[in-house]
Amino acid sequence: MTTNKQKLITGAPGRSLFLFALPMILGNLFQQFYNMADSIIVGQYVGENALAAVGASYSFTNVFIMIAIGGGIGASVLTSQYLGAGKYQEMKTSVYTFLITFAVLSSLLALFGFFSNPHVMAALNTPQNIYEDAVLYLQLYFLGLPFMFMYNVLAADFNAMGKSGIPLCLLIFSSLLNIFLDLLMVVRFHMGVAGVAVATVIAQGVSAVISFSILMLLLRTYPVKERPRLFQTSMLIHGTKIAVPSIIQQSIVSIGMLLTQSSVNQFGSSALAGYSAGMRLESIAIVPMIGTGNAMSTFTAQNLGAGQPERVKQGYRISYGIIAGFAVFLFLICEFFYGTILSVFLDAGSSSVAYETGTSYLRFIGCFFCLIGFKATTDGVLRGSGDVNIYMIANLINLGIRVFVARFFSPLYGIQFIWYAVPLGWAVNFLISYSWYRTGHWQKKSLIQKA
Repeated sequence: MTTNKQKLITGAPGRSLFLFALPMILGNLFQQFYNMADSIIVGQYVGENALAAVGASYSFTNVFIMIAIGGGIGASVLTSQYLGAGKYQEMKTSVYTFLITFAVLSSLLALFGFFSNPHVMAALNTPQNIYEDAVLYLQLYFLGLPFMFMYNVLAADFNAMGKSGIPLCLLIFSSLLNIFLDLLMVVRFHMGVAGVAVATVIAQGVSAVISFSILMLLLRTYPVKERPRLFQTSMLIHGTKIAVPSIIQQSIVSIGMLLTQSSVNQFGSSALAGYSAGMRLESIAIVPMIGTGNAMSTFTAQNLGAGQPERVKQGYRISYGIIAGFAVFLFLICEFFYGTILSVFLDAGSSSVAYETGTSYLRFIGCFFCLIGFKATTDGVLRGSGDVNIYMIANLINLGIRVFVARFFSPLYGIQFIWYAVPLGWAVNFLISYSWYRTGHWQKKSLIQKA
């Protein structure tokens, strides 16, 4: 049962990091396909306005998705460090504490999202011809928010225990289920935007229940001397210190999308449809970068828990090669296959404005994916060590750059300035985090007492 743990703290750093990251990357890709199925199916079977409505909703829902992912990853740092130190009883208490915490938090956020989304969509200047569909999609989506939260927290626990293959298998299953239900609701029952929302809620619910059952069985394989506590306030406090900056880091892209949504909306529903398609493709493209950064976080936490900071440095250096390889591949895809990719989202009747907007966005952003990769792995080291203050500031500056340029320059110089700011924000974020990494302060941090 300790094989995966031993690989992370004793195996060759580069190979261990890559093999651990790969299922996480594939799992995150399926998570994006899971979320993206709604856009593809309504775009192809309902039309451009339906795609724009789901796209307008996506920026808001993605904030909550990133809160769930960021919270789970941040909280699981504590779990990883206890596992690395061989403290299984404390590890179990950490898992139980944050499952309870996020069950309560997600229920409160679901209520907030359900009742606030009409006002948010109005504040974002959502075009009138898609407003009602966007609000309907969101209201149905938020009914399933607790399931989505719990699945992502459970997936983070699996990854923290070195079992990154389990979330991958679960995501493959839930993605296929979601696509089947999307087609059933839209093509067979003609439910339109409401149909894809209902399908997503059902698929998320099934995934959460299965994930919880598997985790409970897995925890039984870790021997303990006495029954672990179900909730411990001190662990909640320690984990929250990591979870909050992690939520901010994971949410930067989606919050930036949300805050710049009104800037896109002013260019009309056709431009929004093209931007939505490009934005979804960007979300897929950055998955290997974010996945490698998340793997670096667990790798760092387990090795620091085992008292091996030099292995963290080795893994971090090797991560640059992994990121560079992904970046070159993604650049070639965006540069030469953008038309084929966009046609998956936009049907033959979509306007030239939609195609031009999506093409411009995708071909430009494809040149800079390495920047978010370098930022993600550097942030991963800082997050995994518990040294989170500087990287949180760096991510907030990243967000500020995106919003400022979009709000003040796009009305004057065109919609392109909404995505011109993205690589600038990534670069500044990386430089700040890397400068702090170089100080070595992260090596002195520890969230647990060594045995």
